[in-house]
Amino acid sequence: MRFVLKIAYDGTNYAGWQRQKNALSVQETLENAILEALGEDVRVTASGRTDAGVHAAGQVCHFDSETITVPPERLPDCLNRFLPADIRLLEGWKGEEGFDSNRSAKRKTYCYTFYESHREMPLLERYAVRVEELPSLARLQEMAKEMEGEHDFKAFCASGSSVKTTVRTVYAVRLEESVQFGIRVVKMFVTGNGFLYNMVRTMAGELLDLSSGRRNLESLYQAFATGERNLLGKTMPAKGLLLQSVEYHQ
Repeated sequence: MRFVLKIAYDGTNYAGWQRQKNALSVQETLENAILEALGEDVRVTASGRTDAGVHAAGQVCHFDSETITVPPERLPDCLNRFLPADIRLLEGWKGEEGFDSNRSAKRKTYCYTFYESHREMPLLERYAVRVEELPSLARLQEMAKEMEGEHDFKAFCASGSSVKTTVRTVYAVRLEESVQFGIRVVKMFVTGNGFLYNMVRTMAGELLDLSSGRRNLESLYQAFATGERNLLGKTMPAKGLLLQSVEYHQ
């Protein structure tokens, strides 16, 4: 049977999703919990690898077993007792024939969070990045639209990636604004058919530069055309990034 799980985690203390030789990962922690709780050594496949320090509210993963008898919908309650407090399973279900949490994914949505403040706010720092001054929401949304559509996002990808193609489709880049603890918070939601290594974090940095006038649209267009990384803004810190959701049906 293919068991499918929806998992949320605070990525602060982990070297990303994927198993590492010399660092603790979310995958290893979950697989160890399954071994301890159910006595089976399995390998869990996720919809995609989140990097070190990146969080998830709706990561989806699966594993196969012919011996585990716990109903899939009961697995979260069964396994959460064996997981640390910063990792929790939210849902469990039986995978349909042919389902693969990675290959079957149609869309993913990431969220990057900024907050505007001259000083660090401890209650926001863990999941957001402080910016001295944020442009208006209208200006941010105007510039965000320029990154929608099908483009070659090579310039947004960290070096060393081995992907076959760097062309991706970004269906929407949406901005939301709120006030928390008297502080302005802006969230950037990016929905696409797939993402490159550091792509959303680089988009976040480029959005700030475009909206504040530090860079212009001509350099963005050149980056799409040439793949030159130095035409874009900086890659923002991992802590502001969250895998919001994964969709499997068009």
